[in-house]
Amino acid sequence: MLKDYPDDRYEALKEVIGRTFGRDAAEVTVGNGSVELIRAFCFAMLGRGDTACIRPPTFAEYEMAVLLAGARCTVDDSDAAVRFLCNPNNPTGKLYTRLEVLQLLAETAEQGTCLFLDEAFIELSDPRQSLVDVSHENLFVLRSLTKSFTVPGIRFGYGFGTPELIERVETVRLPWTVNAFAESFAIEAFRHYGDLERSRERIARERMWLSRHLDNLGLTCEPPSANYILIEVPMEAEVLVGRLFSRGILVRDCRSFGLPRHIRVAVRTHEENRQLIEALEACLP
Repeated sequence: MLKDYPDDRYEALKEVIGRTFGRDAAEVTVGNGSVELIRAFCFAMLGRGDTACIRPPTFAEYEMAVLLAGARCTVDDSDAAVRFLCNPNNPTGKLYTRLEVLQLLAETAEQGTCLFLDEAFIELSDPRQSLVDVSHENLFVLRSLTKSFTVPGIRFGYGFGTPELIERVETVRLPWTVNAFAESFAIEAFRHYGDLERSRERIARERMWLSRHLDNLGLTCEPPSANYILIEVPMEAEVLVGRLFSRGILVRDCRSFGLPRHIRVAVRTHEENRQLIEALEACLP
């Protein structure tokens, strides 16, 4: 396997993905992580003079990809060529319902805007709210296998769109970016896709426990829906992150999201969550 180049069309892999989600293989694209597909999409759909609607706080890579494509960012979607929506949002955890996203798709399509829907975390949240089964000329849906199966080192993202949209993205995607090992792992992972239901159940159970104990500490949290929680803290996030790190606890400093007094914590095993609560009790003023 490793002595040969992978098939750059990834036909077998796309067939597996298509069968998993009820989509045609021609409606599937794959990449070296979701970031590569965000950039490929922007290079395919945006150029100088175009604008993309991005409403913070959200994943910073959208803005970087838009700027690299030569376009501008705005919070106004009235004249935007692309509207970005992360569902559930990173870092807030806000989860839009399927009905809400369908309504947004209808509005953006009427304006001639393409909706870029990032569902990287939805498989660990509530897949019933997904639009992965919707084929629409103004919709691109992004997914990330490395999030749902906790294998970020593999670097595997995939996306869905009409065949015409996928062809545009595939044209600008660099060749052979999904290596043979990642392709083989992905095919096997999709054979176990149904097992994610147990993961969602465990995450929901621990998320409830963790949220309750954070509330007991007097901390304000955004209503969580995925495997992370955004927390407002009574000090500069940088200071608290340093204190927690000295106790062997690593959390996300959310200054990069424009939130200098927020941290994002992962919902992990019960023992790890308990250690986080104990560390927060010791480190908070």
